[in-house]
Amino acid sequence: MTARATTIVAIALRLVVAPFAAEAQPAARMVRIGLLELDVAAEEPRSREAFFQGLRDLGYAEGRNLVIEYRDAAGKVERFPALAAELVALKVDIIVTAGGTLAAQAAKQATTTIPIVFASVGDPVAEGLVTSLARPGGNITGSSAVFSELVSKWLEVLKRAVPGVSRVAVLLKPDSFPERVKADRLNAADVAARALRVRLQVVEARGPEDFDRAFSDMIQARAEALVVWATPVFNLERRRIVDLAAKNRLPAVYSFRTYVNAGGLMSYGPDRSDMFRRAATYVGKILRGAKPGDLPVEQPTKFELVINLKAATALGLTIPSSLLQRADEVIR
Repeated sequence: MTARATTIVAIALRLVVAPFAAEAQPAARMVRIGLLELDVAAEEPRSREAFFQGLRDLGYAEGRNLVIEYRDAAGKVERFPALAAELVALKVDIIVTAGGTLAAQAAKQATTTIPIVFASVGDPVAEGLVTSLARPGGNITGSSAVFSELVSKWLEVLKRAVPGVSRVAVLLKPDSFPERVKADRLNAADVAARALRVRLQVVEARGPEDFDRAFSDMIQARAEALVVWATPVFNLERRRIVDLAAKNRLPAVYSFRTYVNAGGLMSYGPDRSDMFRRAATYVGKILRGAKPGDLPVEQPTKFELVINLKAATALGLTIPSSLLQRADEVIR
């Protein structure tokens, strides 16, 4: 190869590699991120660490080129608006919410200019956060998991684990989504239940003070199994919910593996760690100049079935081998 040809190749390689190198390099200036959380003490640490690791993978590290302004609602969702306003007053570069739909709504109401990334919400279109999944619009985007699409899977794994089940209770927090969204989700649940020939009993609980009454209602209605519809408040109280299900001998399926880690029977749902890692990816794109409204809302691509055989034994259940073989993890 001639010297001139070698020079041309070298220049071409630099042109190809340069954009990728630029994308991998974080900004030299100090970046300030506001992190709005529901309850750090009760949060499952894997998800939080996945977010921080995602930032480190992009070259952002606290103390070097990153400052994180932490705002913890300590389990009180009513504190979200004030905490979001604090982050806006600090003029952070991006607000990341890790407290479900209510945290994302509080951030959106607090600012129309600072980019917002939600780590995990339900249906952001139906809940008024974005215009559409493909083109969110405004200053907000992130990851969502539409649980109404998962209810048939929850009922299916319950039927496999407890073949004779005919009446299933559904525990939900009624004020965690708008009435129209609630009606749509319950309709989807009813359609799935009828297809599997089970009857649903909807039981509502707004908070921990309602749990004892809710489980008493389930038993009086002769529920034979339980589906717990995910909400941040329920996630914080997962150990108590799991204990009440065990006490009342109700085989239960949950949305996230954190319930199974707390002693619950089964979970089927998105990998929350992956969703939080994706939140870091959004942060990186926005810091490189992307507009949140142009970044499509992502839905989970990784789902996991986790089964706790210790909980099954305590309930006198024998989990079929066909279901165990499908599990991503079996706790023995």
